Amino acid sequence: MSFQDISNTLWRQRNLLEMLMFKLEEEQLILAAGRTRWVAPATREVEQVLEEIKTTEVVRATLVDAIAASLGLDPNPSLRQLVDASPEPWSSLFDEHRRAFLGLTEEVVAVSKANKDFLARGAAAARDMLATVTASAERRGPYDSNGSVVALRRGGLLVDEAF
Repeated sequence: MSFQDISNTLWRQRNLLEMLMFKLEEEQLILAAGRTRWVAPATREVEQVLEEIKTTEVVRATLVDAIAASLGLDPNPSLRQLVDASPEPWSSLFDEHRRAFLGLTEEVVAVSKANKDFLARGAAAARDMLATVTASAERRGPYDSNGSVVALRRGGLLVDEAF
C-alpha cells in the first residue's frame, strides 16, 4: 500500500464522480424533454455509478488506513488530514484531488436538486391530470356493460314520506 495506490484510487473516484455528473445531466435532459419512458433506465444508470463509488470508497478507506499510522494519523483520516500529513509531491496531489471533490460534490448536489424538482413537478402534473380525468368521468356518470356512458339523473328526487 503506497501513496501511488491512494492517488490511483482518488483518480478513480474523480472519474466516477464525473460519470455521475454525466448520468445526472443525462437524466435531467430526459426529464426536461418529458421523455418519461427513459427515466427509469437513466435512474438505474445513476444508481449503478453510485454503487461503484461506494465500492471504490471502501478501497480508498482501506488504503488510507494502511498508511495513516505511518503518518501519525488516527484511522479513517479525512483527505484534508492526509494532505497535511503527507510529504511532497503527494501532499499537493492529494490537495488537488480534495479541491476537485469539493467542486464535483457541489455540482452533483445542484443537479440532483434540479432533477428532484423536475420529478416533483411531473408528479404534481400527473396528479392534476388524474384529478381532471376523474372529475370528468364523475360528471359523465358510470359505464354500462358495453362501455357506454350511462347518463346520470340530475334534478330533485321525490321522496315518499309514508315509506
